[in-house]
Amino acid sequence: MSAVWLVARREIIARARSKAYVISTVVLVVIVVALAIVSKLIGGVGSSDFTVGVTPSTASLAAPLSSSAKSIDQTVSTRTVSDEADGRAEVESGKLDALLIGDGTTVQVVVKKDLDTKLGNALHVMASQLAFSEQIKSLGGDPAAVNTAVADAKVSTTSLHPPHKYDSQQLVLGIIAGILIYLSLLITGQMVAQGVVEEKSSRVVELLLSAVRPWQLMAGKVLGIGIVGFIQVAVTGGAGVVAGLATGSLTIPASAAASTVIWLVVWYLLGFVAYALAFAAVAALVSRQEDVGGVVTPMMMLVIVGYVLGISILPSNPGSRLIEVLSMVPTFAPTMMPMRVAMGGVPAWQLAVAVAGMAVVIPLLVMLSARIYRNAVLRSGARVKLREAWQAA
Repeated sequence: MSAVWLVARREIIARARSKAYVISTVVLVVIVVALAIVSKLIGGVGSSDFTVGVTPSTASLAAPLSSSAKSIDQTVSTRTVSDEADGRAEVESGKLDALLIGDGTTVQVVVKKDLDTKLGNALHVMASQLAFSEQIKSLGGDPAAVNTAVADAKVSTTSLHPPHKYDSQQLVLGIIAGILIYLSLLITGQMVAQGVVEEKSSRVVELLLSAVRPWQLMAGKVLGIGIVGFIQVAVTGGAGVVAGLATGSLTIPASAAASTVIWLVVWYLLGFVAYALAFAAVAALVSRQEDVGGVVTPMMMLVIVGYVLGISILPSNPGSRLIEVLSMVPTFAPTMMPMRVAMGGVPAWQLAVAVAGMAVVIPLLVMLSARIYRNAVLRSGARVKLREAWQAA
């Protein structure tokens, strides 16, 4: 293990001092901090979907409009203007999305060009309620009492398995966690592959193997680059959480945010070790940097597919059965499970299955990758076929 650590130390010093590593780390931190600030600014400015003006004669429609919009999952704020002329001027300037005019018994609206469909839906709901109330009055009833009774009427639902309630901020955290894992695996995996080919093409590997064994060289390289990547992920994730909590854009409990970062790091480590071993093994098959892309593409596709499926399905369907199953498969778990954990609602047994799967796969990859690496890393020239590398003595 001392030999492994010597190789790892060499990788850590070389990678950590590189300008590319420092710049990429700073850029990632700046991006996540900027996202937190922008999220806070957008949340503070755009608190409603639409702003509608009301005149003194239509002020009575302000509350019904907000209630109608809420019933169809829209947020409409109202602002009273001094008179219709001022309201029309604000609509013209874009300060108001629409202006309610008339005597308040019917819905008449002024817009700059076209009425937005979503705002129109809210207005149509309110118009229906006003017409309903007028009919009740004409029949001698009390519209307020009828509307209250209708509003209080609810469907009683009994769930055999109560669904998990996803918070919008948890969804965002899950997506960000998936992006960080995805980028880190691609960047550090490529670093491992390029490092192997660089040593092989420059014949440095022959000198190194005179002092250490092949498996020690491969393990040291994976360990060193893994530590460098771990620092980058931990710093970026921690900076994002601190910025979110400090600006107030992240309102979930600090313990939940910290848990997300911890699981982000855990899954980065598990995913990196598994993929880095595979990257190191297949990179040993070639002797030129130009050929690296061809041999690492299959592993990269597994990372990309897992990320794309997760980022495409989870935001709209967090409880997707397909994602549940795939997130427990070792090839997809490093990119999918961090997203699900950040969103919450992952059963403990599913998390245990995913971790256990990685714990089983990693030792197997150590043995398989070490054999391929040992048999191929000293063979220069043409690309070594995988079967030849496996069968070589």
